[in-house]
Amino acid sequence: MLPMTPVYMLYFIPLLISISFVYAGTRHEDPKQILIQAWHTAYWILAFMGMIFALLWVVGWFL
Repeated sequence: MLPMTPVYMLYFIPLLISISFVYAGTRHEDPKQILIQAWHTAYWILAFMGMIFALLWVVGWFL
């Protein structure tokens, strides 16, 4: 099994930004509202991914 290097995490940043802006852009037309919604979406995605990472890390510790 190949280990994942930290360089692969750099692909997550543009993906997070694009998902957040597309999601916000489909719900609002005002640029200010799009930026606010994009920030909230990015925060939600980061929190969700962080919880999954923490769960897998803890499970990996005990295996």
